[in-house]
Amino acid sequence: MPMDLTTFALGVLELVLVALATYFATRWHLEGRANARVRQAQAEADRIVEEAETRRRDAMLEAKDEAIRLRADLDRELTQRRKEVERIERRIEQKEETIDHKANGLDQRETQLRRKEQETTRAREAAEQEIARARDTWSAEKARQQTELDQTRDRHLTELERVAGLTAAEAKDELVREVEIEARAMAARRLHELDLEMQEEADRRSRKVLATAIQRIASDYVAETTVSVIPLPSDDMKGRIIGREGRNIRALEQATGVDLIVDDTPEAVTVSAFDPVRREIARRALSKLLQDGRIHPTRIEEIVQKTRIELDQVMREEGEKVAYEANVPGLHPDLIKLLGRLKFRTSYGQNVLAHSLETSLIAAAIASELGADVSVAKTAGLLHDIGKAVDHEVEGPHALIGADIAKRLGRSSKIVHAIAAHHGEEEPQTVEAFIVATADAISGARPGARREMVATYIKRLEALEGVANSFEGVEKCFAIQAGREVRILVHPSAIDDLGAARLARDVSRKIEETLEYPGQIKVTVIREMRAVEYAR
Repeated sequence: MPMDLTTFALGVLELVLVALATYFATRWHLEGRANARVRQAQAEADRIVEEAETRRRDAMLEAKDEAIRLRADLDRELTQRRKEVERIERRIEQKEETIDHKANGLDQRETQLRRKEQETTRAREAAEQEIARARDTWSAEKARQQTELDQTRDRHLTELERVAGLTAAEAKDELVREVEIEARAMAARRLHELDLEMQEEADRRSRKVLATAIQRIASDYVAETTVSVIPLPSDDMKGRIIGREGRNIRALEQATGVDLIVDDTPEAVTVSAFDPVRREIARRALSKLLQDGRIHPTRIEEIVQKTRIELDQVMREEGEKVAYEANVPGLHPDLIKLLGRLKFRTSYGQNVLAHSLETSLIAAAIASELGADVSVAKTAGLLHDIGKAVDHEVEGPHALIGADIAKRLGRSSKIVHAIAAHHGEEEPQTVEAFIVATADAISGARPGARREMVATYIKRLEALEGVANSFEGVEKCFAIQAGREVRILVHPSAIDDLGAARLARDVSRKIEETLEYPGQIKVTVIREMRAVEYAR
């Protein structure tokens, strides 16, 4: 039993010793690792501190370098500024010296001018005294010469009376009788001339009375030459032409500048415009739209643009046709095109292209009879009104405009002169010029050729459009409704909504001040903003 206790105590003591050894070994190991970590952390801390110190020193060095560089830059800039200031000061000093020099020169000139003025004053006073003495001498001499002249005239009169055997009173009576006889003869001749002039005036006035009567009978001619009627397949097409809320008819009127009248006329609409080119474009475009069936604003603008191009081709073909009929070859293509434009131009109701062809044929016949240059006469006759194709674009008489165009496009000087002289803007100098003027008068004066009423009407509408075009910001304008309305399209970027209202008021006021017209004229200003972009 005691042996067991001893063994047990020894076992327990051994366990305690092992535990203590394990404890101290573990503690020593842990303390070693902790000390190692501490030393490692300390080393890392020292490294970080040293790196931070290094960076701080580098930053300080960089800052010092930057400061040195900035100071050097500042010194250079200051040096440059100082040099600039010195240069400016030198220039100012030079200018001051120049000004002082000029001031001295001006003082010297002023002194010289003052001295010259004094000399001039003394010379003027001396000259006035000399003139006064000369005037007195001249007066005395004139009185003496007048006395001698009177004495000489009396001696001559006495001698004449002695030689003629007549006194002065008898000679005066004889002279009066001779003058009276001559005056009576001149009065008789003048009475005969007045009698002839009265007969010619009576004949001219009678012709005017007859012409006025004929014009009154043809008073509806204006309507016939300013409107075109377009047939419709059915009255249902009128609604499609008008479009929703009138957008189609409004787009067509804005694109062509005509007035489209849709009324109760069965299966027909009316296109009204004083400009025949606009009217023809609108007629052709509307006919195409009716055939196509697609009537909307975009399609209308597209068709109108294509129609303008087609009409240019038509005018070129008409010009070539008329040149062929007149037998005038070799015309410049631009002259051919301008001739074609005359197909859609009227003068006093007469078609200008037909009138030009007729004038050319008449001038050729007259030149042939008189033995003049037939080629010059017929060419000048065909081109004499070519200026009317552009007279709405160029200022001046159409005869001079046409002569300038013909000269610019290679026509001879005789042709140019005949064109310029056919209305008297130039004095005719050649036989061909007289022939062209005569042929023009014959073609225009034949019965029924012209009516002044339509020309006056067109001039009034052109003046109305001219008033609207005179304002800034106007893109284009159209006189419609036979001159009772003017429709103005403006640039939206140049005129705002308030400006559009102000423009309408200003245009109406200027029309009232400058034009004479019956009734009232409606002024409509349209401002339309469009944004266009393409998806690609």
